[in-house]
Amino acid sequence: MNHLGHRLIVCVALASCTRGGGDTSAAPSAPSTTSSPRANPTAPAPRPSPSARAPAAPLRELPPARVSGGRRVVAIGDLHGDLDVTKSVLRLVGAIDASDHWSGGNLIVVQVGDQLDRGDQERGILALIEQLEVEAPRAGGAFYALNGNHEIMNAQADFRYVTPGGYRDFDGTPTRPDWEPLLSRVPPAMRSRVAAFAPGGEWARRLAAHNTVMVVGDTVYAHGGLLPAHVDYGLERLNLAMRDYLLGTARELPSVLEGEDSPFWHRLFAVRDDEATCGLLAQMLTRVGAQRLVIGHTVQQRGINAACDGRVWRIDVGLSRYYNGPVQALELVQGQPPRILSGTR
Repeated sequence: MNHLGHRLIVCVALASCTRGGGDTSAAPSAPSTTSSPRANPTAPAPRPSPSARAPAAPLRELPPARVSGGRRVVAIGDLHGDLDVTKSVLRLVGAIDASDHWSGGNLIVVQVGDQLDRGDQERGILALIEQLEVEAPRAGGAFYALNGNHEIMNAQADFRYVTPGGYRDFDGTPTRPDWEPLLSRVPPAMRSRVAAFAPGGEWARRLAAHNTVMVVGDTVYAHGGLLPAHVDYGLERLNLAMRDYLLGTARELPSVLEGEDSPFWHRLFAVRDDEATCGLLAQMLTRVGAQRLVIGHTVQQRGINAACDGRVWRIDVGLSRYYNGPVQALELVQGQPPRILSGTR
């Protein structure tokens, strides 16, 4: 089936299609299978409708859209399926020990999304994040992970950037009989991935515990960017809309969460530093009541950097081995200017 045919099936099944653009770099291929033709790696797979829910994973509450900052906050960029570098950067900032357990005390970590795609260790990353979300508060700290555009893409069965190992990683994900007619139209090697991330599926429900936008202290965090219109819509509403979609209780995302200007896909603040761009950023920050914006999504070839007189920090450095960028994180300490932390793999 061609790309358009796959897209049509997804739209019919979900009453929703992503309006954002994909990344421009080459996408990994779907694994080949002896029992069906090789899947078109650029075509979204058909998925169960949101009303056909998988066996429920434990449902966790969303964090508040606004929390106090604490003394020390560290922001980490896109991880893209690389558990090894995820552990490296977490050790760099003092969040985990040699046994991969929380050692950060009252440290707050914010990871700005894109845990999925481009690597074979996604399930390990999600499991480690869930573990740290539990362990950190026991020590007086916190771990907050946001959803990025690649989480949305997987929820919408857009698997262009899934690796062969990424398909295998979710083998055995539970499904239910009323999903089978649609899953039968998916290459066998892809079925568990579809079941994992379809709205209401086991791993979609886990992602539903992550915010889309969050204010921690005097800093607002989003994956791609944030515009005045998003703030006017309401940060809590944005987070709840994404949660409802991932849980399968909403058949589609509101338009504010779709398209190139959504918080998942926006790139303006990652690539521009002119007067008009900085003016728009200032409007947004005034409405939020924040001093700065921290974003990922757009790989920075020169490492973590700031624009608009330090009012936006760009922290996607291509951490994963797919990009092989520097191991860096952004540290925000009360009463001190932001600081770039650098380490090794």
